Amino acid sequence: MRFRWIQSVLISLALAAPWAADSAAAISLDGLSEPEVALLKSTLKNLDPLITQRKREGTAPVMTFEELYVPLKSEQAAFLDEIRRLDPAGLGGSSRKLPAPTGQESFVRLDHQTNIKEGRPVRMDSQYLPRPAFEAYQRMMAAIEADLGKRLLVESGYRSPAYQLYLFLFYLPKHGTSIRETNRHVALPGCSEHGSPAFQAIDFITPAGINGEDRPGEFEELQEYGWLQARAREFGFYLSYPSGGPSAFEPWHWHYEDNHRDG
Repeated sequence: MRFRWIQSVLISLALAAPWAADSAAAISLDGLSEPEVALLKSTLKNLDPLITQRKREGTAPVMTFEELYVPLKSEQAAFLDEIRRLDPAGLGGSSRKLPAPTGQESFVRLDHQTNIKEGRPVRMDSQYLPRPAFEAYQRMMAAIEADLGKRLLVESGYRSPAYQLYLFLFYLPKHGTSIRETNRHVALPGCSEHGSPAFQAIDFITPAGINGEDRPGEFEELQEYGWLQARAREFGFYLSYPSGGPSAFEPWHWHYEDNHRDG
């Protein structure tokens, strides 16, 4: 009787969650199928209240997988599991596995940053940096201010693997729902420098709101970018995605190597 009851439950779950029942099926890499697109849309819709709340609290970048999965139905959770199981090798773009957070890091929360958007000052979302990267960033900003009288703000710092997964899903529609194309712009969890404190990435933005995301050349032309090319290494920062590489050129994306020593 117990075996029949378990069998009945499993059949019911399969009927209720067709995606979960077919979890062994390969996800479409060059453009999601219609059922996958519908599932992506419903997943993002269910996640939207959670992400909005966490952004309001300033804690979105440090959320856990357990928290991310709370609003999801079983088929949506299975869809996320499929994305997490993807092998980045061969997808193009960022495929290097990076050291995961150890859980022992001390993070500094950055609040009260503002930039100009549509002609008005806008308060930016809270960001986090591991303390060594934050202190190096502070030293570098003091130097660039002394040389140019300008600073760069942190548009994106540390992002937990769970938040990185959400962002990958969020940007899929922007890249035609292609896993391969999205991976050229947004790394999968475990492959992003934003989620690896040992190679902590910072996406820079100017107080005027120039970040280069849609027009990389706009950031490349900045005086600040020329300064970074000339002096960022002195502070342990390196350009991660130069022009001509397998990933899209990102002149705003620099990473800090915490084994760097000045001098």
